[in-house]
Amino acid sequence: MNRRTFLTLTGTFTGGMLVLPDFLHAFGTQQNVIVGEQCVVFVQLNGGNDGLNTFIPYDDPLYYDLRTKIALNKDLVVGKNRGMAFHPSLKDFAQMQQNGDLTVIQNVGYPEPVRSHFRSQEIWQTAVDSNKYVNEGWLGRYLDLQCNGHQPTAGVNLDSIDNLALKGIEPNSITVKDPNRFKVKGGMEDSKLSDNPQLDFVRKIANSVTEGSDEIQKALLKSKSENSYTKTELSKNLEWIARLIKGNLNSKVYYTSLNGFDTHDNQLAIHERKLTDLNDSIFSFYKDLKHANLLQNVTIVVFSEFGRRVKDNGNGTDHGTAAPMFIIGGNNKGTILGKNPNLADLDNGDLKYETDFRSVYASLLKEKLDFDYTKIGIKNKTVSGLF
Repeated sequence: MNRRTFLTLTGTFTGGMLVLPDFLHAFGTQQNVIVGEQCVVFVQLNGGNDGLNTFIPYDDPLYYDLRTKIALNKDLVVGKNRGMAFHPSLKDFAQMQQNGDLTVIQNVGYPEPVRSHFRSQEIWQTAVDSNKYVNEGWLGRYLDLQCNGHQPTAGVNLDSIDNLALKGIEPNSITVKDPNRFKVKGGMEDSKLSDNPQLDFVRKIANSVTEGSDEIQKALLKSKSENSYTKTELSKNLEWIARLIKGNLNSKVYYTSLNGFDTHDNQLAIHERKLTDLNDSIFSFYKDLKHANLLQNVTIVVFSEFGRRVKDNGNGTDHGTAAPMFIIGGNNKGTILGKNPNLADLDNGDLKYETDFRSVYASLLKEKLDFDYTKIGIKNKTVSGLF
């Protein structure tokens, strides 16, 4: 079994409770090699979120002409600013922007866009051109270089399956479904390496999971839950992330997701529910970090693999291209970057992208993680005015 195959299989073991056989116990301990206070939290909206009904060009008559069935009434939208406004379910997003803590980057996408959920997510998670394929994610490549070895909790993914964005050569990230239940039993303390490199790699994986479990439990003991979080899965995941940050786990990257944005039908009702969940979960997380005086150290990134078509299909929207990204915290400038969506100049019915998503990644790596983004193959310039 080679390293990559084994890394693929580890996703089976890292969610929820895990008890390792004694003979796979850690072969040594390692100090946390990640330094610095800054971290980035990614919230991925799976299914292709409708950006035009999230951050709405309410002042453009074409919006209403093209979306006769699903357009939001301009009297209902919130946080009006420069002809744009938020969906009424995102009232707290509008409040965060009013506070100067939320930046909207408009029309984010990439050249030669792909409308397949799986492939477009893969492009965002690997940060390569739409006609190229790689096995490691952009954050995994970053962690491989940043960690200079392996550090199991440098990246934490709150989910039941591994995330390609965090996949690297070394096991520098860990996937956890329920951190409170993620307790690994240790046994034999033999640190001697064998003559078999594959067995040594298995031991390294075992060490990563065991050590990661220990570090997560230590962080949880140093923090407490807050009462402001709702009972949804996203809210719970963000509450766990807040506790790990407050407990000084010192991870550089956290990742979680919210499903259900593939709104081909019954969009108005479905989108309202999903955005309400997003709003309430993010705002609870935001208040928690602010109360702990940590918001300046934590940058929250909300994105989807693509937007939706500009014209509705009668009761919903089909797969599109460009859409807004939201950056919260991390001392961002709290503004709107980019031009308002140009509904009069479309590419075969879709929005033309203005900002390549890899430019946003470049800004995060340079400004928040103090890393040379060109080392992982990103060639795009950073986004001016973001931080």
